[in-house]
Amino acid sequence: MEDTLNVRLAQGDDAALAECLTTHGALIRSYLRRFIPPQEIEDVQQIVFAEVWRSRHRFDPKRNLTAWLIGIAHNRAVDHLRMRTLQTVPLDVVADPAGADGRTDGDGLAARDELLRALAELPAPQRQAIELAYYGDLTQREISERLSVPLGTVKARTARGLRRLSDILAPAA
Repeated sequence: MEDTLNVRLAQGDDAALAECLTTHGALIRSYLRRFIPPQEIEDVQQIVFAEVWRSRHRFDPKRNLTAWLIGIAHNRAVDHLRMRTLQTVPLDVVADPAGADGRTDGDGLAARDELLRALAELPAPQRQAIELAYYGDLTQREISERLSVPLGTVKARTARGLRRLSDILAPAA
């Protein structure tokens, strides 16, 4: 059947084009789906089969019809993508997205970097207590158990560390 379809298509038989679309349309749509946005696939498929009809005289019926169709589909997909103009917006009219606290992400990144540098200046026991409380989301009792130190020690380390962080960060503000 494929051989007769090949010959009929190459000879310009209108029914052969319709049969080709019926037989290979799903394959072409599936191939185009890799490259083309879903809402544009049918339009490009029509262009592909219009090209098949226009170039039917160049088709050698001894060749593989499916490979020829895929080649045309590929070329038309590339042409379609090249012709698309992407919508651009000038950067000066786009505001930075706000973070969870209402500030822009850039502000949040700068503040986080500043805080990490300040934490690095703390003595290790104070830094560890604060990091477990704020980043580990642990209670002071849980920190005490995890570090195997008395609860009062954890409270003192946290209080001293926060006071020192306040002194380190105050000049920056």
